[in-house]
Amino acid sequence: MKARFTDEQIIAMIKEQESGEKTADVCRWHGISSATFYKYKSKYGGMEPSDAKRLRALEDENGKLKKLLAEQMLDNAMLRDINSKKW
Repeated sequence: MKARFTDEQIIAMIKEQESGEKTADVCRWHGISSATFYKYKSKYGGMEPSDAKRLRALEDENGKLKKLLAEQMLDNAMLRDINSKKW
């Protein structure tokens, strides 16, 4: 899925709202719902753009590690099945 906004843009939206703009105005200017804004705020609130880049890198790395673990568990299950069969 292609994200509509980059992490930096989302953080900029949050900073606009924190600087005194009304949440409804920020949402209208950027074309998002208030629910989406608060979802972004819960995830990115208090972050700087460099923190968001680090978060994205860690999420990518975590996904790769989960995939490797799943492949390894599948290999182990196949080997157990092969060893349990009587020749």
